[in-house]
Amino acid sequence: GMASDRARAALAARLRSGGIRDERVLQAIATVPRHLFLEPGLASQAYEDAALPIGHQQTISKPSVVARMIELLRHGLAPAQPLERVLEIGTGCGYQAAVLSLVARDVFSIERIRPLHEQAKANLRALRLPNLRLHYGDGMLGLPQAAPFSSIILAAAGMEVPEVLLEQLEVGGRLIAPVAVASAGADGHKQGQAVTQQLLLIERRSRHRFDRTALEAVFFVPLKSGTT
Repeated sequence: GMASDRARAALAARLRSGGIRDERVLQAIATVPRHLFLEPGLASQAYEDAALPIGHQQTISKPSVVARMIELLRHGLAPAQPLERVLEIGTGCGYQAAVLSLVARDVFSIERIRPLHEQAKANLRALRLPNLRLHYGDGMLGLPQAAPFSSIILAAAGMEVPEVLLEQLEVGGRLIAPVAVASAGADGHKQGQAVTQQLLLIERRSRHRFDRTALEAVFFVPLKSGTT
């Protein structure tokens, strides 16, 4: 209703003042009803800039992080120009996929936890997004049958980005992912060190050349293989 419309507009305004510049991304954040992706008991917190639990040891990402990652994929595009083919690894409850569907021509999203895949399908049904396809499977294998992709976004952090995902990125494409970084201790050894995470932007320049840019610190659930 009106209250939710106002809350979404206020969230988008906060993200704008926090540094998100891409108007198309801000419009998508102001459009997608985030409360639909949460349990009723958490719906009152839907428009806070907070990560919230969605069950199965998974979370719905902070809206600011969703906006930032999508803005990085869209870097250099005019507001009217959509992303082309986007692959999302980790559908979760479906919120980020819904935001992506408003800024991209086609979105393919994979979830490895079957109850979450089913939950996302149910959450997204009411929004009727014709350019979004949900898949149940191992996200670390990507989606070779639909490759190549112009953009790939990971919603979970691994020690590195799986090689198979880089192969599914078209030349000129961009991949954004949180990666775990082990910081060495005072003695230079990495054993038992705190592992931090940072956003990594990978741009495919040619068949064999990938440029990597390390960005700000983030916190995501771990990237895992297989299905459950």
